[in-house]
Amino acid sequence: MRGRISSTLAVISLALVTLAPTAVAQQGGTDIRRTANGRPDLSGTYDVGTLTPVQRPTEFGEKLALTEEEAATFARTATAALDRRNNIVAAVNTEVSDPNRGAPPVGGDGSTGASGNVGGYNTFWIDPGAGAFQIDGQWRTSILIDPPNGRYPPRTQERIAAQRAAAAAARSGGARPRGNDGTAYWLEGGLDAPGPYDNMEQRGFGERCVLGFGSTAGPPMLSVLYNNHKRIVQGEDTVIIQVEMNHDARIIRMNAEHDPPEIRKWLGDSIGHWEGDTLVVETTNFRDRPSFAQGSRNMTVTERFRMESVDKLIYSFTVEDPTVWTEPFTGEYAWPRSANKVFEYACHEANYALGGIMRGARLLEAEFRGEELPDGVPNPTR
Repeated sequence: MRGRISSTLAVISLALVTLAPTAVAQQGGTDIRRTANGRPDLSGTYDVGTLTPVQRPTEFGEKLALTEEEAATFARTATAALDRRNNIVAAVNTEVSDPNRGAPPVGGDGSTGASGNVGGYNTFWIDPGAGAFQIDGQWRTSILIDPPNGRYPPRTQERIAAQRAAAAAARSGGARPRGNDGTAYWLEGGLDAPGPYDNMEQRGFGERCVLGFGSTAGPPMLSVLYNNHKRIVQGEDTVIIQVEMNHDARIIRMNAEHDPPEIRKWLGDSIGHWEGDTLVVETTNFRDRPSFAQGSRNMTVTERFRMESVDKLIYSFTVEDPTVWTEPFTGEYAWPRSANKVFEYACHEANYALGGIMRGARLLEAEFRGEELPDGVPNPTR
């Protein structure tokens, strides 16, 4: 337990070391820009990347924030950990980035996460954030603040049963808990058995360039592995949030009514209003599979955007879905302003990987069946 606490605090303290100089600057002024009608001017670009986890590590219990003493105690450890990590990454990247290296071994190289078990990414491509965040001078231990333990509430029995049924159906359709092992394992139930690569609409939204992964556009809008910039364009009757990842754009209609319930949208239907200096946005009308994958079409997400200072927006959200969780939950984190621009994310133009996934599956199936492919890959919809 002591090792787990130390490692967790070391990660958060690393964030403190990295962000401490900018935190002072962010708190240096309280005057905020306003529009012609006196509303806070939220327009601009924000870098929302943070190393602070969504859920609080269990060893912290209901501890909302780190004390200054804790931050100072672990700062030295975090600095040393950063140095070690940089040295390790530099050594590893020299090897894995060799342009003359061969293909990964059959079944993958054992790498996890975004590398896809074939060494797809190294640290150069990953930008989850430079550190933790402060709200009202507190270094937070998690994004979630309610329930008090900073964890998602228990799931409903209905949701648990539905997930078990979905898992059973996936297994019968050729899915397995194991990942890519270089074989068409889904055909072990029969040479024409259904599998997880039978058509492209079975693949995830991120693979298909439909939505960004990890609820980056949400709502709720969360920090992800990279592309964490958000650009707000604020008008009188419309607010647009452009999300760097996957060219997602949320359109918030001010002082409007929700669309009829039969109209379902990829990012839900968002309407907004002002409560004093806080922009409040309510989103409903989600599709069956929302961007925030833990939820369902029955979610209602209420977001609040307020400027803590001229350079920092505080983003908070409350999620209600009685078909998934036994109670609502709330989170909040800081969005520092950024001088960076949001560049085009031309996902479809470069999405050769999806075609590769489908062609690779056809090749594995042909190999499993003992077929030869002298003239190319057969049509999977034969």
